[in-house]
Amino acid sequence: MKKRNKRSRPVKQLIVLATFAVVCAGLLASSIGRSEFSVPHKLILEILGTAQSGFSGLTGAGGGFFSGYVALWGVRDENARLREEIKKYQVVNIKYREAMATNVRLEMLLGLKETLPPPTLTALIQGRDPSLWFKTSTINRGSSDGVGKGMPVVTVEGVVGQVIDSGPHYAKVLQAIDPNSAIEVLLQESRIQGILKGTGTGYRMNYVMKNNEVKVGDQVVTSGQSDVFPTGLPVGIVSKVNNNERGMFLDIEVEPAVNFSGLEHVIIIMKSNLLAE
Repeated sequence: MKKRNKRSRPVKQLIVLATFAVVCAGLLASSIGRSEFSVPHKLILEILGTAQSGFSGLTGAGGGFFSGYVALWGVRDENARLREEIKKYQVVNIKYREAMATNVRLEMLLGLKETLPPPTLTALIQGRDPSLWFKTSTINRGSSDGVGKGMPVVTVEGVVGQVIDSGPHYAKVLQAIDPNSAIEVLLQESRIQGILKGTGTGYRMNYVMKNNEVKVGDQVVTSGQSDVFPTGLPVGIVSKVNNNERGMFLDIEVEPAVNFSGLEHVIIIMKSNLLAE
């Protein structure tokens, strides 16, 4: 019995809804042509109007959601395409800026070459010695290009060092900041002379008497006394001056003019001076 009641409920509900629909349709049909609706007609109209409004709202919302979803996919595709375009332009911009920077450096090197005694040769830094004990660089020029031991190496900022060994296509340069390096220099303004020794990270200017006036910020340049480096090449700037109680010389620290960690292009002055063995 319970199963029959359960099965008969949907049928009864359909019969009630169908009957209600027929009554509503009949009332609406009988109202055609009338100028005014009766109370039942108005009630039926309100019920149907509410139902139609709800159905229209659902269909409108569904259609809006679907169209919005489709439009969103279109926006996503467009954003993905624009992101790829931006990446391409960023790569082009980086290459352009690098080319411009390289061009500026090479133009500055060309200007420096015109001030140096010929002949000169431009080289590219290929690598650096990873050791903490030695400060050397490898350049892409060798004996086949005429590069030999003892030749001075410079860049736009100033002195880089000297060639200490060369193969057919590559050469090794001892950086001026290496503790084994020594350069004869002078203070550009006062013309006070001394010997510049590398400390591994910078320089120390030796053999300057205490009665000389040396100031922080003084420019240090090559003196040309040793006939290795031409006169007047920048080497560094005085960063600290200590007047020790003992001894007759000032303790002078010098900051390098060259950024050795950022070296790329250098110029070799093709001279036959040899380093002391």
